[in-house]
Amino acid sequence: MLSRKGIIPEEYVLTRLAEDVPDHPRYRARERRARFVGKNGACNVAHKNIREQGRFLQDVFTTLVDLKWPHTLLIFTMSFLCSWLLFAMIWWLIAFAHGDLDHNTQQQHHLQAGGDLAGFVPCVTEIHSFTSAFLFSIEVQVTIGFGGRMMTEECPAAILILIIQNIVGLVINAIMLGCIFMKTSQAHRRAETLIFSKHAVIALRQRRLCFMLRVGDLRKSMIISATIRMQVVKKTTSPEGEVVPLHQIEIQMENPVGGNSIFLVSPLIICHVIDKESPLYDVAPAQLHHHEDLEVIVILEGVVETTGITTQARTSYLADEILWGQRFVPIVTEEDGQYSVDYSKFGNTMKVPTPQCTARQLEEDRSIMDSISLSPKGTSRKRSVRLKPKFSIAEEEPS
Repeated sequence: MLSRKGIIPEEYVLTRLAEDVPDHPRYRARERRARFVGKNGACNVAHKNIREQGRFLQDVFTTLVDLKWPHTLLIFTMSFLCSWLLFAMIWWLIAFAHGDLDHNTQQQHHLQAGGDLAGFVPCVTEIHSFTSAFLFSIEVQVTIGFGGRMMTEECPAAILILIIQNIVGLVINAIMLGCIFMKTSQAHRRAETLIFSKHAVIALRQRRLCFMLRVGDLRKSMIISATIRMQVVKKTTSPEGEVVPLHQIEIQMENPVGGNSIFLVSPLIICHVIDKESPLYDVAPAQLHHHEDLEVIVILEGVVETTGITTQARTSYLADEILWGQRFVPIVTEEDGQYSVDYSKFGNTMKVPTPQCTARQLEEDRSIMDSISLSPKGTSRKRSVRLKPKFSIAEEEPS
């Protein structure tokens, strides 16, 4: 009762019930095969015991792009702070070596110049402490230039440091800004608007069993040269006894335009004919449950029209996410001289007559098709339309 009202989470209530009756558990956790590729396209692979960590430092730019945003911003900030502090220390040492910070040295120069205040020329004007050296370092690298501190011709070494700091600042700016630009324009951001149906279906098409899914693009800007591939990932054992835990098998598809290239201007139903070469040739309806070791991976690749960057969208379907004997409902209609797409029905399916056997059995025994009505009634809901009468009968007026 409390879980229905939202006071106690339902998971906690079920756990307590299981603890109260340990001999006869009423609720049992649903065991499900681990995904190789998630529904959002993320690969469910953990890399452990990598001994050669130094290889990541050989490609610093890619490593920075792959980092998370908090880590990237931290490195971005620390790179500037460290460079400012490093050159501030150098400027302070130059001023200290030249005697710019020693008032006694400045007075001796004044006396030697005959009491003229302009006799002593510092390397950098208005540097009296490390704080002022740090401010001058920021002015040099960021080119703020307030004008209170400036270089003089007294120290050639200071001119060399000025050149080096400007070059280092330009390199840091180029790397950090390029890294942030690449992170904000990564290809997987465009893939967020490429959607796949939540479930895949297996039904008859052209009197053959077909594996079908629906893919669509939410943006008006198109994906150029879009191609789609599918793979079946399952655990297999070779004749020699070698166990391959993630055996990837490429499968062919039949889409409306032929080949693997698609024109994704509107949602399309991607079709794979289950024939002798298909890894789904011996899959039966009874095998489509969460214990079955079967996963179909779908990969969509193309070039973004607006940026020219190659993008890739991925998803996968486990065995219990494949619906047998279902078909996707139409979502494209013609309205007011243009085609309209109703995305609220993107993943909707309806039941259709489908033989409850494998593709192998259907090919070996074609008589199974004779017992199936291919145009049944009542498989989809029809909208009732009230017809207006063409004529009406009026009552006669009394004379």
